[in-house]
Amino acid sequence: MGRGDLTNEEWRRLEPHLPAGGRAARWAGHRRVINGILFRERTGITWRDLPERSGRWKTVYERHRRRSADGTWERILQSVQAEADAEDRIDWSMVGVDSTSCRAHQHAAGARRKAPRTPKKGSTPRQHRPDGGLGRSRGGLRSKIHLASDGGCRPLALLVTPGQWGDAPQMIPVLERIRVPRTGVGRPRTTPVRLSADKAHSSRSNRRYLRRRRIKHTIPEPGDQRANRRRRGSRGGRPVGFDKEWYKRRNEVERTINRLTSFRAVATRFGKRAYVFHGTVTVAAIRL
Repeated sequence: MGRGDLTNEEWRRLEPHLPAGGRAARWAGHRRVINGILFRERTGITWRDLPERSGRWKTVYERHRRRSADGTWERILQSVQAEADAEDRIDWSMVGVDSTSCRAHQHAAGARRKAPRTPKKGSTPRQHRPDGGLGRSRGGLRSKIHLASDGGCRPLALLVTPGQWGDAPQMIPVLERIRVPRTGVGRPRTTPVRLSADKAHSSRSNRRYLRRRRIKHTIPEPGDQRANRRRRGSRGGRPVGFDKEWYKRRNEVERTINRLTSFRAVATRFGKRAYVFHGTVTVAAIRL
């Protein structure tokens, strides 16, 4: 076992959630391939430089690309979350939303605009984006990861967008991606008790959405929004409630982002395709 490989306990928890068959034979005995994917995510090396103990680099890359395209990694993440929720290891009392900007390597640019080749002919990858998930902001080409995490610093949902996109418009899409299935009978859990976010996520539409879903929230109001509300008088609505004690727990989502970006292939985007990078972040979330 190499440093950073799956332990026997981790493999015992992960193996039941892997697909039993498919295009590239059965997953049984392919622990080495997954360890190769994790090694590349942890170190950020090119696929061709994988060590010999990981097997053929082409096999490791193609397995990761296919499972990113057909949504297998997302389904595995939901299965792991369902198991954790059944054991009461997910803290729903406070869910945090935040984002982080990832520098794109020069190799990440130059992808073709048309839909890339996928395992199933004529289909579109699950997380394919026409814009490639790349945007030019201050500092060059970047991608942004929007994340929702629970109180235990575990990712619940994520979204990859171009680097110049704002945080407030992406808060609702991220929350709608929270879907933790039940191990028994019942609908998947999608609603936290309370949500915390920084002032970049503050908007009237976001607060209206949270009230409609009966989610308590702790989001500070920026000074310009506060001044605009006061200028409108009674038409501006009531003052926004803000609890400083609850807001102290916002560091939980920031610590989750720090744990995610400890994977070098997450902190810096090397792949050209947005759906492959999304799969890379999802695999890191599974490991956490």
